[in-house]
Amino acid sequence: MQSKMSPRPVRPWVLALTAAALLAVPACKKDEAKAPAAGSAAGTAAAAGTGSAAGTATTAGSGTAAGSGTAAGSGTAATPPAAIPIPPAIQAAVDSPDRPEADRALDAGRHPAEILAFLGVAPGMKVAELMAGGGYTSELLARVVGADGTVYGENSKFVLEKFAEKAWSERLARPGLERVVRADRELEDPLPPEAKDLDLVVAHLVYHDFYWMEADRAKMNAAIFAALAPGGQYAIIDHAAAPGAGATAVKTLHRIEESEVVKDVEAAGFVLDREGDFLRNPDDHHDWNAAPGASGDKRGTSDRFVLVFRKPA
Repeated sequence: MQSKMSPRPVRPWVLALTAAALLAVPACKKDEAKAPAAGSAAGTAAAAGTGSAAGTATTAGSGTAAGSGTAAGSGTAATPPAAIPIPPAIQAAVDSPDRPEADRALDAGRHPAEILAFLGVAPGMKVAELMAGGGYTSELLARVVGADGTVYGENSKFVLEKFAEKAWSERLARPGLERVVRADRELEDPLPPEAKDLDLVVAHLVYHDFYWMEADRAKMNAAIFAALAPGGQYAIIDHAAAPGAGATAVKTLHRIEESEVVKDVEAAGFVLDREGDFLRNPDDHHDWNAAPGASGDKRGTSDRFVLVFRKPA
C-alpha cells in the first residue's frame, strides 16, 4: 500500500502526547538528569510486574544502570521503580486476542506496552521500523496507529533470504495489516521516497546487527534524519555490552555499548532526547549471547538500553 497522508508540519496531538509522556514517564532528559531523592521513584522507569529492581536512567555512555544513587550490581537494593502509564490504545493492542500466540509468548520478556508508551506511539502516527524481521513490533505499531496511521517495515535482501521472508509475508497477509507498507530495501536507503514527514523510526534489538552486517550507518542515519518530520523521534532499543566493550561484541554476543550508538546517531544531527531504564537488568553480566537463537532460557532477560533521539525542529 501507499501512504495516503500528506505532510503535516505541525501535529498538536503529537506535541501534547509527548509532553504528557515526559511528565508521566520517569525518563531522564540528557541535559536535565538529576539523581532522585532517597526513597523516591523519580527518575526511574520500569515495566510493571517485571520483578527486577531496575535503576535510574543513565547518561549515555556510562555503561551502567545506576540504582537510586548506587551502582548497578553493587549488591545494594535499588528503590522500587515506578510503572510506566500505558495508554488505552496501546494496552488494547497488546491484549488483542487475535495476536499470534508466538508473539504473545514473547511479551513477558519484551515489554511491548511499556516500550510503545515510552515512545509515545499513538493513533494516526506515521512510523517506520528498521529490520522488521518477521514483524512482531511492526504489527503492534500498526495496531496502535490504526486506520489513519502508516507503518513502513524495512527488511534488507540478506535478512529476508536468511531469516524473515516466510514469516514476514505471512504476517502481512493477516487482517488489519493493510496499513503496513512493505519496504524491501537496503539499510543505506531504508525507506521509500513517499516515507516523509515521519513521526517515529524504531530499531528494536537490531542496531548491533548493523555493525557486523557492515551497513553504512552514516548513510542510513542520514536517510532516517531526512525522512523524519522536524521534532520526529528515532528510537533505538538494544542489548547492552559490558562497559568499555564498544562494538567488539556485536557479532559474538549480539550486544553493543550504548555510547557507540549515541556517537553514531548524534553524528547525523540528532539530539539525545531521553533514555529509559525500564529494561535494565543489573544481574546481567553482559557475558552471554543475547541473540534469540542462542540465549536459551535467558531470552528476554538481557540488560537493554532505550535511547530516544530527536530531529531538531
